[in-house]
Amino acid sequence: MVSTDIPDGLKRFEIPGRVTLLEGSGELPKIEVNTDWSSAEIYLHGAHVTDFQKKGESPLLFTSQFSRFKQGQAIRGGIPIIFPWFGAREGEPSHGFARISDWTLHEATALPEGGVTLRFSLPETAENATWPAFTANYVVRVTDVLELELIITNAAADQPFSFESCLHTYFAVGDVSAVSVTGLNGTTYLDRTENLQKVEASEALKINTEVDRPFLDTDGPVEIIDSKLRRRIRIEKENSLSTVVWNPWSAKSQQMPDFGNEEYKRMICIESGNVAKNRTVLAPGRSSVLKVRLSSSLL
Repeated sequence: MVSTDIPDGLKRFEIPGRVTLLEGSGELPKIEVNTDWSSAEIYLHGAHVTDFQKKGESPLLFTSQFSRFKQGQAIRGGIPIIFPWFGAREGEPSHGFARISDWTLHEATALPEGGVTLRFSLPETAENATWPAFTANYVVRVTDVLELELIITNAAADQPFSFESCLHTYFAVGDVSAVSVTGLNGTTYLDRTENLQKVEASEALKINTEVDRPFLDTDGPVEIIDSKLRRRIRIEKENSLSTVVWNPWSAKSQQMPDFGNEEYKRMICIESGNVAKNRTVLAPGRSSVLKVRLSSSLL
């Protein structure tokens, strides 16, 4: 739909040729970004980046064609913001409330060199009222790379704020069984499929079954070597001690109503954040900035 279907309060952020506000899937408002090198798509629901594509390359991100774009549900694919907890929590939504909340767009800026920066904040909701006072802001910078910053501040006067956070990135690959993941050799991880702690022994991790591994105490970059698409994806991060590798494989895919039975073959999640024993604890008035930089090059 054309941008005239978007409220005037959002239309003011439009920048001709760079930033357009549209009605997206499920009638949810989305932002389309065009730069000299790339295009991107971000929904206000979850401040969720659903697409990033460099000119001349395949899309970097995977989003399921079965994803449910509706209030109260997370978009399946792209980059969900996991906060303030990771995984299941009794009586609560999996992976926290940030990814199923509507964020507020505060600023859209066209950068002099041809890129675009967007700034979002998580408004106060009934869900976060039970937590210590905090603010959550998110910065998305689109150029020839995709740069993300999740900024959490403890606004409480007299109590610490303990939380988990993760940018749960779904990457598009040609064939997951032909992919190698490097940068995790020697790192301790939790094998959530067996509930065991292990150490990664391989220089290049191969995916040939269900994988659900939070790697802990690791702050280095990770690369996805995709021989089918002849592409190298590089994930660099700051203020992150956890890297989670996830692929549901065939059996679990069939149990997920918002995910195709065969889609596991075309994606892999490499998630950057701080989970489990790496969770963040902020003193009153302190902030943390989780930074992730996603780039790609042809092999």
